[in-house]
Amino acid sequence: LRVYKAAVQQTLDILFLPEGREFLTSTDAVSRDSADRTIIAWDFQSAAKISNQIFHERYTCPSLALHPKESVFVAQTNGNYMALFSTQRPYRINRKKRYEGHKVEGFAVGCEFSPDGTLLVTGSSDGKVFFYNYHTARIIRTLSAHKEACVSAIFHPVLPSLLATCNWAGEIKIWQ
Repeated sequence: LRVYKAAVQQTLDILFLPEGREFLTSTDAVSRDSADRTIIAWDFQSAAKISNQIFHERYTCPSLALHPKESVFVAQTNGNYMALFSTQRPYRINRKKRYEGHKVEGFAVGCEFSPDGTLLVTGSSDGKVFFYNYHTARIIRTLSAHKEACVSAIFHPVLPSLLATCNWAGEIKIWQ
């Protein structure tokens, strides 16, 4: 058993990076004056913090997702956009790409890449599901999925034409 102490409030998500030597956590440690520790990188073996200066905007990040083929990950932000980062130290943000258009509005909305890495999907506080072209960051489709906030959308691992969504009220839907 290993214990990793972030010395922050709540941990919202955990994401192992490729090869498993490092992992990231997202927290709700954001204040009016500081946004450090929103995303923390950890060394798996030593339990040491590698970096807590990855994301500098004053939004929490309720969800992290790893690209299946490229060395990048996205962080869903409570600023109503997803930010793209390198999985290589120092985990730089891609300032040219932001996935905008959906709403988070304080919900823990998840995001995920399609198995082939060409799409990025996310729920929205208005009950919709947004499909983004990974390369252009443009919305290519929206789906009115739920009456309540859609907090998760995930592709089936074997049948990539199937998508599961769920809402804040506990309703789960499977889409083809």
